[in-house]
Amino acid sequence: MGSILKPLLLVVSVVGISLLHYLTPLQFPYLHDIFQRLYYLPIILAALWYGIRGGLLCSILVSVVYIPHILFQWGGHMTMEMEKYMELLLYNAVGGLTGLLSQRERERAKELQKTADGLEDSYRKLRTQSERIMVIEEQLRRAEKLSTLGEMAAVLAHEIRNPLGSIRGTAEILKDDYPPGTPKHEFIEIQLKETERLNHVVEDFLRMARPQPTDFGPCHVQDELETIATLVASEAAKRDIAVSVHPPPVPVVIKADGEKLRQAFLNIILNALQASPAGGTVAITTTTDDRWCEIAFADNGAGIDPAVREKIFEPFFTTKPDGTGLGLAVTKRIVEGHGGQLQVESTEGKGSTVTVRLPVQRGEMA
Repeated sequence: MGSILKPLLLVVSVVGISLLHYLTPLQFPYLHDIFQRLYYLPIILAALWYGIRGGLLCSILVSVVYIPHILFQWGGHMTMEMEKYMELLLYNAVGGLTGLLSQRERERAKELQKTADGLEDSYRKLRTQSERIMVIEEQLRRAEKLSTLGEMAAVLAHEIRNPLGSIRGTAEILKDDYPPGTPKHEFIEIQLKETERLNHVVEDFLRMARPQPTDFGPCHVQDELETIATLVASEAAKRDIAVSVHPPPVPVVIKADGEKLRQAFLNIILNALQASPAGGTVAITTTTDDRWCEIAFADNGAGIDPAVREKIFEPFFTTKPDGTGLGLAVTKRIVEGHGGQLQVESTEGKGSTVTVRLPVQRGEMA
């Protein structure tokens, strides 16, 4: 009920019951007894709705309108008057006691609600802390993997790179004895090429284990993307995949290490090419706002399984038979080293989109 309807209902009830008293002849005492008890209804309602003050105010109102009936209509009947006056005391007692109990109940309900709100707030804080702990644990696991990777890289550097240098040097000496056109020249070229490939694998381990110093400077994002598109043009043509680069409306220049960004972009686009079917497309789109430069690499391949998607940035995790599991891990580290973010959206059967978000400072967009 509204704030006006409740008081109005109480007043109408008290006035109505009083009119029944005043208009009913005294030769019907049993009706007056009934009307006398009806006063308890508005008194109890007032106490329940408004507490002790409401109960007492209503009982006082009842007393004020009922006393003239006792004095002028029941006057001269001492026994009857005493009974009516006792009833007045009961009205006030019931109104006060019911109001007090009702008020305490409401206060207790408010305290319980406050406690419930406090518990809910504590639960939200605990959940937030739990999520932070999970993130920290994940970071610690990655740090542990990188620590192990560092030890492995140190061993690889010592045990592999020195022999590789000797093998390469020997092959170059033999290459002089077998000029182009001789049968063994081709095998020596293969030996040199495979030695160089193995050396690159070792260097990838070293990059993961030891962060390289970053040399930030003006970097034209679109130029870097165009360079990467040119580098993969031959591979894309071999796979019958169209690579398109969509520049932003306004050229963007950010502070970054261009060489490292090229490495990150190259890893992403090579993965997109490998995931795309023959006749597919890989679209590179750049958008900007006041804070971020976003480069989206979208393919129309088979997509990524949701269970696999959570692991693709972990070192050594790969779904390729000949993969090292380092490409995307290196890419993520480069992007985060630039204060950026790396996001993956994928739908199985429809393709994937890898988005690189790099911060843009004021004055960098030209």
